[in-house]
Amino acid sequence: MSNKGLQTRLVAAGKAPRYEGGSAVNPSIVRASTVVFQNTAQQREMRERRGHDRLFTYGARGTPTAFALEDAVSELEGAYRTRLLPTGLAAIAMTLLSYLRPGDHVLISDSAYQPVRQLAHQFLEPYGIAFSFFAADGSDVEAKWRPNTQLLYVESPGSLVYEMCDLPALAEIAHARGAWVAADNTWGSGCQYRPLALGADISVMAATKYLSGHSDVMMGTVATTRDAWEPLAQRCDAFGMTVSPDDAWLVLRGIRTLIPRLAMHERQALKVAQWLASQRGVTTLFCPALTSHPGHDLWQRDCQGTNGLISFELTPGTSQATVDRFIDSLELFGIGASWGGHESLVTQAHMTQARSVTDWSQRGPVVRLHIGLEDPNDLIDDLARALERAGM
Repeated sequence: MSNKGLQTRLVAAGKAPRYEGGSAVNPSIVRASTVVFQNTAQQREMRERRGHDRLFTYGARGTPTAFALEDAVSELEGAYRTRLLPTGLAAIAMTLLSYLRPGDHVLISDSAYQPVRQLAHQFLEPYGIAFSFFAADGSDVEAKWRPNTQLLYVESPGSLVYEMCDLPALAEIAHARGAWVAADNTWGSGCQYRPLALGADISVMAATKYLSGHSDVMMGTVATTRDAWEPLAQRCDAFGMTVSPDDAWLVLRGIRTLIPRLAMHERQALKVAQWLASQRGVTTLFCPALTSHPGHDLWQRDCQGTNGLISFELTPGTSQATVDRFIDSLELFGIGASWGGHESLVTQAHMTQARSVTDWSQRGPVVRLHIGLEDPNDLIDDLARALERAGM
């Protein structure tokens, strides 16, 4: 036993437990802010290398738990490397911040996650970065291209109503003009859609959703090709972007079951969609896996399945009170804006606010469903009762 004082021994004790046996299935949670080194030479070497190499040098630059999740996401996305951000929107913001400078112009898909619009007005515009929204199918990209366009930002399938674009064709246009291509891949989750394989340089996901799968963690990921890595890495380091190791561990746990969970969400969502198609109050169904969906051919070519998201348009002229009565009558669907967990959710999509290129002013109200892991027959019964109570 050491002859040092008890208080000194307590500070040092238990840091490297000795044991015999196997190893845990999942990596341990490493919580750390301060990282100590064996000597000054090692500290100096680590600091010199950490701008390019992934090293455990300080908590703000990641811990072994976060590194494990980065590796898993890179494998999923087919990426060179990945950075973890506190939320999906933070991942989008850091992407814009990394590849754009004052005086640049960015083209943003009309189908992008709605908060991107607020980000464009509140961040890009005041800092001298111009932006334009292009049609969700990409048909007007060349017409809206400017000499200072440096980034093409797409979301395919699109947010809320799942528009498809020809990402390889758009990437060819952008790369021929020396611009980067970034894609929001939250819908595709890395296994249903792989933007980097289709020509994008940067792929952004909200790990909050299917990667986590349990509605209990917030996180975003940005995965890139080798050529696109340095601008992102430098900006993330400069802004001290990091995530909690506990959150990283939760997402790492969720990612293990991603593929079988998505298969179950897909199977149940398609069953509900087929039922909704026969309801008199439903005029249009939005799901790229359906043959009636615009862009279905692109979905067949570029995607490896669908997920639990389906949206539907009600008859034009349906009142807000009727929509509210329908949503409020549902018992098995939580009223919530997120998705990707085990639970079913419902929310109204306000398309006239979410789109500016496509005119939705004469269309009916749109309701988005996330079909969870409940019995789909029970979900259909719940929807039937709610439609009846709403008089639809």
